[in-house]
Amino acid sequence: MFANYLIGLREGLEASLIACILIAYLVKTDRRDALLPVWTGITAAVVLSMAFGAVLQFGSAQLSFEAQEALGGTLSIIAVALVTWMVFWMRRTARHLKGELQGRLDEAIALGTVALVTTAFLAVGREGLETALFIWTAVQATGDGVRPLVGAALGLLTAVVLGWLFYRGALRINLARFFTWTGALLIVVAAGVLAYGVHDLQEAGWLPGLDNLAFDISSTIPKDSWYGTLLKGVLNFQPDPTVLQVVVWVLYLVPVLYLFLRRPQPTPAKAAGPGR
Repeated sequence: MFANYLIGLREGLEASLIACILIAYLVKTDRRDALLPVWTGITAAVVLSMAFGAVLQFGSAQLSFEAQEALGGTLSIIAVALVTWMVFWMRRTARHLKGELQGRLDEAIALGTVALVTTAFLAVGREGLETALFIWTAVQATGDGVRPLVGAALGLLTAVVLGWLFYRGALRINLARFFTWTGALLIVVAAGVLAYGVHDLQEAGWLPGLDNLAFDISSTIPKDSWYGTLLKGVLNFQPDPTVLQVVVWVLYLVPVLYLFLRRPQPTPAKAAGPGR
């Protein structure tokens, strides 16, 4: 539940903040007539995201075992790529997101109702589709029944409440710091999802090495124990990973986490030329 709560909170808060910025800007600039098209676009994006999640869940159930594993592994890798891009993008643009969205909204207002609906739909829909895909892959990785979905739903609900509090001006937090810490935790979760995706592709016969285990500590950390379940739910840890899973996990987690957490070096000022 915790890992999926984090995913729902982190991903949902981005969509919630985007909606909050769009609506607050229209209210403050006294352009309430544009609220209906914006809400229409936001609602359409939410419905599309939910439909996408339903298609993934029920559509995959009709496939053969090998096809299910191949689909799950491929989507896991795609989800990790999207989430990795998203956390770096949000860290880079968090400070300028408000101005960027307001500029797009001004252009859409000048173009008309269809442009307003499209702008709101695209702004929220991208986050919604990423959220649906990543939650689905994370739920498949844990394989823990309904509890991961409950965690994700609680995270999304928390994100909606936080977005409303931001809109009302009742909450002030350092968003850059918030997205940095949650982004780092999400990278750890993504590393586990990536390893799970590799295992799926091995079971589908797309990748070799299914029987080549890196280690097996199932007797020390049983999969059905409470701590084994906790490690699998939070970190997607398994006590008997293949060599390829471990290699992929390390090659993803170490460089990505380093690049995400390192502080950018300040650009040195150019020395003034002679006579200046």
